[in-house]
Amino acid sequence: MHEHAPHLPEVPLTLEGASLLHQMLRVRWAAWRALPAADRSSILQEASAALAGMEKDGTAAFTLLGHKGDLMLIHFRPDFETLGRVQTAISHLRLWDYLEQPTSYVSVVELGLYESTMKTYGGLTDKGIVPHSPEWNAAIEETMQRQHEAMKPRLYPEIPDAKFVCFYPMDRRRGEHKNWYQLPMAERQRQMSEHGMVGRRYAGTVRQIISGSIGFDDWEWGVDLFAEDPLVFKKLIYEMRFDEVSAVYAAFGQFFVGQRLDRAGFEALLTL
Repeated sequence: MHEHAPHLPEVPLTLEGASLLHQMLRVRWAAWRALPAADRSSILQEASAALAGMEKDGTAAFTLLGHKGDLMLIHFRPDFETLGRVQTAISHLRLWDYLEQPTSYVSVVELGLYESTMKTYGGLTDKGIVPHSPEWNAAIEETMQRQHEAMKPRLYPEIPDAKFVCFYPMDRRRGEHKNWYQLPMAERQRQMSEHGMVGRRYAGTVRQIISGSIGFDDWEWGVDLFAEDPLVFKKLIYEMRFDEVSAVYAAFGQFFVGQRLDRAGFEALLTL
């Protein structure tokens, strides 16, 4: 451990990319059924065409399994302004009058840089640069810009073309006896490295996209898993529960599991 490590910032560097909005929706079936068939058809065709257009820009529709909703829309966009326009466009569809939104989730794609952070901080202090000084901040900014460019494909991904999705939010615990944010950075880095090894073993069968939501929503991170076989979600998450970082410090929100809908599938969902 570097001799100046106790004086180093405890916050790891992160790279941020695409802005995400998850919309969980429930159909107001009684009101929808009460419409004349011609009106339902017109409203559905308008919504279907709009979603087909949005899909080209980073939107995907999923039918939800279970009681938490009928439909989940996932939007990946370059920034919050664009995301806001998507949300407005959805709410302006006539179909919106026949939907309810029990919940939603706002976040940004995030890559945590624990290992890189420790190397960067250590290298700067070796040069005698004081944390948070103008020279320090300039060096950090230059490093982040370089890494952001190198990581662009991961920071601005396309929504994987997989049959199933599992989305859930999560926190790191801040309890009386176990508080993730009071662990030294080196210990957090060690645990996250072990945690990541499990995910890498599933790299061929599941695609994971982590998004940060601190300051944006009620939890700290959102996790999207995409796979052809939904059983992979259970196996991966179960195995990860045995990692120290999950077993001791993880808290999970609701899980949403859905199946991908193409345009025909979306129309079939709402066709009586």
